[in-house]
Amino acid sequence: MPNTPTDDRTTPVTTVSAPGGADAHDLTGLDARIRGRTLHPGDDGFEDACSGWLLTVEHRPAVVVLAADADDVATAVRYAARTGRPVAVQSTGHGKSVPADRAVFIATGGLRELSVDPDAATARIGAGLRWSEVITAAAGHGLAPLCGSSGEVGVMGFLTGGGLPLAARTYGFAADRVRSLEVVTADGLLRTVSPDREPDLFWAVRGGKSNFGVVVAAEIELLPLRTVHGGELYYPGEDPVHTARLLRSYFAWAREQPEEMSSSVTLVRFPDVPQLPEAFRGRSMVQVRTLCVGDEEPGARLVAPLRALGPEKDTCAAMPYPSVTGIYQDPRHPVSAHLRSALLRDLDDDAAAELASFIDPARADGPFPGIQLRHLGGALDRPPGRPHPVGTRGAAYLLWMRLPAPPGQAGAAREAADEVLDRLRPWDTGAMLPGFLFDHDSAPERVRRAYSEEDHRRLAALKARYDPAQLFRVNHNIPPATS
Repeated sequence: MPNTPTDDRTTPVTTVSAPGGADAHDLTGLDARIRGRTLHPGDDGFEDACSGWLLTVEHRPAVVVLAADADDVATAVRYAARTGRPVAVQSTGHGKSVPADRAVFIATGGLRELSVDPDAATARIGAGLRWSEVITAAAGHGLAPLCGSSGEVGVMGFLTGGGLPLAARTYGFAADRVRSLEVVTADGLLRTVSPDREPDLFWAVRGGKSNFGVVVAAEIELLPLRTVHGGELYYPGEDPVHTARLLRSYFAWAREQPEEMSSSVTLVRFPDVPQLPEAFRGRSMVQVRTLCVGDEEPGARLVAPLRALGPEKDTCAAMPYPSVTGIYQDPRHPVSAHLRSALLRDLDDDAAAELASFIDPARADGPFPGIQLRHLGGALDRPPGRPHPVGTRGAAYLLWMRLPAPPGQAGAAREAADEVLDRLRPWDTGAMLPGFLFDHDSAPERVRRAYSEEDHRRLAALKARYDPAQLFRVNHNIPPATS
């Protein structure tokens, strides 16, 4: 992809008009200059293009650009700047936060470039790809990317949020392994950024999410991982006293683990519905997930204390790396859910008792909770080789919740999440991860919690440099610094 303008399609636009509607001439001009497709309200496919995995945020843009290449993205950005509209960008819609009302909505699903260089152990990835596609391509060469728990998540949203991978304690954030990015900035230019080319922007984009432009491609490092040891262990959670004892045992086990072992514990109260396996219907369960980098023997040895706790189901075993995204069984299809997160200090006996109470079958009211705690530390606590603004700041666990929020129940889901966070406040660090900010976290004061004070000041200064007119504000916004 080019990095400098070659024709009128890539001429930067630096002036922004006052907000307002675009007239028919403007829309016709945009349609004619897009190699992909443009969709307008009422067109077939418009609603589907605006949708995404998270259904609780609805977009109502002025126009959708189904980009075919980086030039389409640049054209759409310049159109937005000329007409005073904000830009929204979406690949899979897993991280939707702010409704894209009256925006120029750029759908990047058509940017499908994917190539693997086995000698350099790198991959070049277009913005429309999901992790499952990259995992499959890399596995053919005995290599693997640092992916998250779901293969359906878009690569660019994951990387620009920092990317907390399954093997986080071993390798750190996925952003650590990014070699370069191609990003269209608010001036309509396509820039290649790396540690040597515009390093400030390279630093900001890997954690600053969509505040600095539209990432259209990335080059990442791959790891020589063919197999790992991992899986799930299910324990009954109907008795709060027993559940608290299980949690205390897990917390003690986690403290002793080497960096090769990454894990999480999830508390869930399943609804009594026929769609679920009979063994889980209406039950409360404790799920421990593990992923150990290395041979089968150390993985089995490290998991042995968890097996001694008597799980009802145990799937932990050696597996090919492409199977890792099946460990968490994340939903593949769109969901209506309320998502929240927090970074927590180390958890003690009192925390275990509080957590156990949330899946007590005696509390049958409200949405069925899914409360997950991902063990942090290890490589996450060390400075990355390629600095970026993402960090756990010494937290021991990432708490994140996915509570069902079908129409009419969104308020109950929010109240349930508020209660969990309120009762866990003694262990809350007050910090967050940018990759786990959701619609509830869109206010600037909450976005600030995802960064250190120093890093947020630097991000705001770079926002003033690269996007002073706030073209990219349909997101977890970082307002530009004022002089």
